[in-house]
Amino acid sequence: MIHSRIAKTLARGAVVSWREQPTQYDIEALRSNVERVRLVIRVRWAIVAVLAIFSVFGASVFATSTDLDSLIRNMTIPAIALIFVLMYNGFYQAVLPKVANVAFLNQAQLLFDMLVATVLVYYSGGVYSWFPAMYLVFILEAAFILPRRWQVWMLVASAALLYGAVLVGDYTGLLPHVELPFVTSGLQQNITYVLVRYLWEVTLFSGAALVGMLMMKTIRRREFELRESSFIDDLTGLYNRHYFQRVLMTECERAMRNNRQVALILADIDHFGDVNRTFGVEVGDEILAAIARLLKDIASADTGVDGWDVNTACRIGGEELALIVPEVARGLSDRTPLEHRAYAIAETFRQAVESLRVSGVSVTVSVGVAFLPVDGVSHDALLEAADGMLSLAVLAGGNGVRTSVPGAGVPSDDDLR
Repeated sequence: MIHSRIAKTLARGAVVSWREQPTQYDIEALRSNVERVRLVIRVRWAIVAVLAIFSVFGASVFATSTDLDSLIRNMTIPAIALIFVLMYNGFYQAVLPKVANVAFLNQAQLLFDMLVATVLVYYSGGVYSWFPAMYLVFILEAAFILPRRWQVWMLVASAALLYGAVLVGDYTGLLPHVELPFVTSGLQQNITYVLVRYLWEVTLFSGAALVGMLMMKTIRRREFELRESSFIDDLTGLYNRHYFQRVLMTECERAMRNNRQVALILADIDHFGDVNRTFGVEVGDEILAAIARLLKDIASADTGVDGWDVNTACRIGGEELALIVPEVARGLSDRTPLEHRAYAIAETFRQAVESLRVSGVSVTVSVGVAFLPVDGVSHDALLEAADGMLSLAVLAGGNGVRTSVPGAGVPSDDDLR
């Protein structure tokens, strides 16, 4: 039983989002992980390009001072390592949509990079090698990409262990020393030089990690402040939850003062977690953005007098959208009750989503509608009532609209004129 619980804990920790119904945090964490994985891949292509250029020009210069056999012998392993990097980077890029949910994929890629750097260090002279500088590049990359500090320090420790293993193996003779032209001093057998060189490199590793993390701490704090100060959701273009709560409270207070109504429409995409897992987060994002555009267009079509938008469309959760519909006259001759008007908006939205196709994928939505003061006289009560109606729509199998006012879905002809 204990082993089973441990296995489940490890399995859950291995992926970014494991819930059957992912929260907004899960989806945002998964999206961030995908962006970090993609950034690792892009950075690696850049590093490969730089190494390839160096190899061509370095080999050309090297060839002027050594014979062809030595040139081939010293360039073979670095060339194989470069080809290996090209292969596994291409593999990562090809399988990214399928493995993006793996939480430790970034660490695994960076560890692969450090292993390749270690091979290059060994085959370029060990303690004499210039390639330890590559560890610094990967540590800085980790500081900018990985979300937690302990993950960066784990890679620093990995770099120190890998580099130390080469030096110890070279010093003890467990690894045959690779002879290089122009290097004949035998310093790989001098313990003082080896220790000082090792401590210097580890100091550089730690310094690079500290500098990178301090820079990213400032950048991430600024990003957080910008997100908090913005009222617009980046993905959908709708207002975010913070703005939704502010407007809902204001509209409810205004309605109670003026003896008017407010309708709240909540919509949730049915089985959206399955869509993300089956087709990938990128397709899920496209679907969510397209549905948000539908909601915004339908809300704007229900304009007030003089063409002013009176409804507020928001994204309040991972795949949960909301529309605040206050009771205002859309024209001097308009007598449509708010109950019928809100239901018509909700049903129009449901039908539009049902007809939508994004990247060959279709989804449906469940919609709940509640009204103030029928369902309560505060914004909290209205939100709770709308959420209850949404739950009823989901329990009924989805792709439906549920409202707290009986008969709201059957407007008369006079109401629709």
